[in-house]
Amino acid sequence: MAIEYSADVSGDALEEILTSLAESPRRIPSKYFYDEKGSKLFDRICTLDEYYPTRTEMAIMRDCIGEICSALGPQCLLVELGSGSSTKVRLLLDHLESPAGYVPVDIALQHLEHAAAALSKDYAGLPVVPVHADFTRPFEVPELREPSKRRVVYYPGSTIGNFTPDAAREQLRRISRLCAAGGGLLIGVDLKKDVSVLEQAYNDAGGVTAAFNKNILTNLNREFGADFDPGRFDHRAVYDREHGRIEMYLISREAHTVRLGGKRLEIRGGEPLLTEYSYKYSPEDFRELAAGVFEVRRVWTDPRNLFSVQYLEPAGPRAGKK
Repeated sequence: MAIEYSADVSGDALEEILTSLAESPRRIPSKYFYDEKGSKLFDRICTLDEYYPTRTEMAIMRDCIGEICSALGPQCLLVELGSGSSTKVRLLLDHLESPAGYVPVDIALQHLEHAAAALSKDYAGLPVVPVHADFTRPFEVPELREPSKRRVVYYPGSTIGNFTPDAAREQLRRISRLCAAGGGLLIGVDLKKDVSVLEQAYNDAGGVTAAFNKNILTNLNREFGADFDPGRFDHRAVYDREHGRIEMYLISREAHTVRLGGKRLEIRGGEPLLTEYSYKYSPEDFRELAAGVFEVRRVWTDPRNLFSVQYLEPAGPRAGKK
């Protein structure tokens, strides 16, 4: 299957990583979780008993699929950001009226290739045009031969929670431009809830999330010539009530030196490396976050109010225009 390389996924990546590691606390952008191994580990996380988001989101989708597809409309072009294994989108494709095509966008090339090939085989006649890109940067949606009535960006899994509020608003602005005139956004948004439920979801008993977290160091070693030793770090995830977010860290077990991009990083014993934020919102919080960029049209939740699926449309007459 041909892959559309719409953006340079490396770009100034090394500079970005070095800048992030110079912050206090030191930080590694969470997008570097998703090499081939990291993507597979995340797929495993999604099946864990402790990890409620995936099964809850899919239950909402199944229960409300008629209303959701009605909101998206016929002959829409679906553009999925962070498509991974393209598993969730199958429910949409099974129920949408004459979808015009599917554009999966992901930073993990091999995972993208495999998922797109499987989807093309299973949905004969559906144009599937994968894009290898870092969707936190601008990229172009390829033109399809078949016309579409509107473009809908699909952004499941509460990935928007990985951004700080200011960065999330900027990401929503980028998405509004992707939607184009008359388009929409179907997004997963994780909701605020009991702290014990949240912390168990990111500290599973089997250690899969810990392996996923440490794999970010392995990815930096391979892609950027670093010499991190994942065995010198412990996984930790805690909920910050003040900011309403899970914070995921790698904690250095001992003082040691790491080399990356010609730089020496002196890591202290007990020093945290921040690898991920995962913000949680109330429906009102998210509506306020999106205000001025998107208007929330529909919100679907589960009976326990653990998670939400929301449909938004660009706000104002100028929204969606490039």
